[in-house]
Amino acid sequence: MSDQDDSQRADHDSPWKMALESYFEEFLDLLFPAINEQVDWSKGYSFLDTELQQITPDADSGRRHADKLIKVYAKDGSETWVLIHVEVQGEPEEAFAERMFTYQYRLRDRYNMDVVSLAVLADTRKSFRPTTFHYGRWGCELTFTFPMAKLIDWEAHWKELEASDNVFALVVMAQIQAKRVKYGATRKDVKIALIRLLYERGHSREQIVRLFNIIDWMLQLPKALEPEFVQAVNAIQEEKHMPYVNTIERVEREKAVQEGRQETLEEAEQRVREAEQRALEGKRNAARKLIALTEMNDQLIAEIEELPVEEVEKLRAETQH
Repeated sequence: MSDQDDSQRADHDSPWKMALESYFEEFLDLLFPAINEQVDWSKGYSFLDTELQQITPDADSGRRHADKLIKVYAKDGSETWVLIHVEVQGEPEEAFAERMFTYQYRLRDRYNMDVVSLAVLADTRKSFRPTTFHYGRWGCELTFTFPMAKLIDWEAHWKELEASDNVFALVVMAQIQAKRVKYGATRKDVKIALIRLLYERGHSREQIVRLFNIIDWMLQLPKALEPEFVQAVNAIQEEKHMPYVNTIERVEREKAVQEGRQETLEEAEQRVREAEQRALEGKRNAARKLIALTEMNDQLIAEIEELPVEEVEKLRAETQH
């Protein structure tokens, strides 16, 4: 396996950041429902990436966990910052609780804000369940506790995840499978099953494309199994009459990973839109040539270039003028 493949498959934090940016409210509703009930969602929320970077300049860029800082408003009207740590390392980090406390006190000291720290543990060691950092010496003691969600606990409630109308359930399922199922045919099968479930939930095109990218990113396959996966996805899309996912989106996302870029969700989606626009313009140019050089009817040109007939008719009118 190449170093590039290793780096791609170890890149667990990027899909988590995308998932949290896209579905923060759904994330809290599924994993921390008691906290979700305290948030006034009508006032919105915002991500504080700059503020988080200010207090983590010494963080190891190669670590395998995703941290997000989000400003929300409580139902009592007060402003609160929610600090989320998503631990996705292959092995649990023994100093995790101390790091939770370090980020907490740095934020409070620098910005004088209430901070709620949440831990999401995606590892598979059942005994690793940090919720407290304690320090004490000579009568001076400090205890810091924080809510924690262990994803593998949901394995006992898999049917509940499958039936859930919360989109974040699919993210949790994908992460659990990414940790439990190694590379190979079995991993391909569970990935296809998740994609089928995604298409069966009645989400919008935008939701399906976004969730597909998150699942696709978390459950990466060996290149040898990619053709079978693509064929299965195409079959599902034809069956459901939902041709939403195309190779352009996957190529653009994979290119960003290979180049080691950490893009925001907006930047990644803008890259996809630009790529789709380039592909569409290429189809239009090919259709213009067929109109000018052949006697094909509009329906046939539309089928060849995968364009709406109305689009071809418009191009023909422009060409004739």
